[in-house]
Amino acid sequence: MDYTSEQSAGIAAIGAVGGIIYLALVVLIIASLWKVFTKAGKPGWASLIPIYNIIVLLEIIGKPTIWILWMLIPCVNIYFGIWAMNLLSKSFGKSEGFTAGLILLPIVFYPILGFGDARYLGPASAEAQQGFPGTNNPFGTNNPFGTNDPFNKPPTTPQA
Repeated sequence: MDYTSEQSAGIAAIGAVGGIIYLALVVLIIASLWKVFTKAGKPGWASLIPIYNIIVLLEIIGKPTIWILWMLIPCVNIYFGIWAMNLLSKSFGKSEGFTAGLILLPIVFYPILGFGDARYLGPASAEAQQGFPGTNNPFGTNNPFGTNDPFNKPPTTPQA
């Protein structure tokens, strides 16, 4: 098939506009991640460096650095990436619906997280790493067992 110079110019213009739109979206995502990192008290430039940005993200969500290994294994990284996005949205006080938005429409939800009114509340997984403060009772003062909590007693051996 032979192309005329008019067709070639039109195709080049479409390619140039598409390239500019792509570049604008990449800059938007980078700026959004930079802002998310700075809201969490981490350096914004860390979002630009491959692998290191995952390590800093793991610090933000409160997961151990060994997770970097899981993030680099094919197929396993999908599961841990979704889990990390969920913990990121929880760290900023958002719900699972926001996590779904981060997964399905990151071009919209990362700028909302970075430039919106979301505040960093701390690592979402800190309570899982530290346990319940001061007691083994997850119910606090609203214990449904009252003072006779069968699960909060030392084990006893039966008498023969």
